[in-house]
Amino acid sequence: MRLDVVTIFPEYLEPLNVSLVGKARARGRLDVHVHDLRQWTYDRHHTVDDTPYGGGPGMVMKTEPWGEALDDTLAAGYEAGAHGPVLVVPTPSGRPFTQEVAVELSERPWLIFTPARYEGIDRRVIDEYATRMPVYEVSIGDYVLAGGEAAVLVVTEAVARLLPGVLGNAESHRDDSFAPGAMANLLEGPVYTKPPVWRGRGIPDVLLSGHHGKIARWRRDEAFRRTALNRPDLIERCDPASFDKKDRETLSILGWAPDPDGRFWRRPGAVEE
Repeated sequence: MRLDVVTIFPEYLEPLNVSLVGKARARGRLDVHVHDLRQWTYDRHHTVDDTPYGGGPGMVMKTEPWGEALDDTLAAGYEAGAHGPVLVVPTPSGRPFTQEVAVELSERPWLIFTPARYEGIDRRVIDEYATRMPVYEVSIGDYVLAGGEAAVLVVTEAVARLLPGVLGNAESHRDDSFAPGAMANLLEGPVYTKPPVWRGRGIPDVLLSGHHGKIARWRRDEAFRRTALNRPDLIERCDPASFDKKDRETLSILGWAPDPDGRFWRRPGAVEE
């Protein structure tokens, strides 16, 4: 995968040199290019923003630097043999960035990020490049940051770990929270390692049983337990057809009941048995 980031703070992207992403770059799994937007400005102050039309507080990032930067980034990528670019625009007004979106992006060969500052980028830039490539406007949460660089790091790490050869164990992400399949719309439960007793605290006996079927069931029950506690909205959105008989029993114990359509809802005043 090729990854380009155009930013006014290239130093913010230094974490792309460490951990899994850094190793993926070293192994040639991820080809990262960070560009300074100010290289495409021509005044003495390297201005990238101006006052908004219509008035109001804050500044808006200008069209000219972004247009030239993206044109040159695309040209360089094509010249290097890259294909299938996708524009990724981190913005609090975008669609929620989920594991499902991470999987979609991991299947793309080339991502171009446009982390903005101030009040954002002049909308005409996004509209222009939407005619040339798919655009993903994504939000990493219901809050506002000073800029989009932190979101680039979040999205990149979520996507990079899904690429072949990046994780030490290729199977490890399949039981993650939100992973497609059995864990869709569920949070991963607690995990344990050695020693078996720490400060008087043991681990669940089932994990020492060696019975893989019982361990798998325990892990799924704990996923339901944690999801019901921390993200009940996820259970409400679950497809009831994805629940087996034991899932339904666990949800009942946790205080949930199906409605006429089969979807589960928290019973008023329900207490876990």
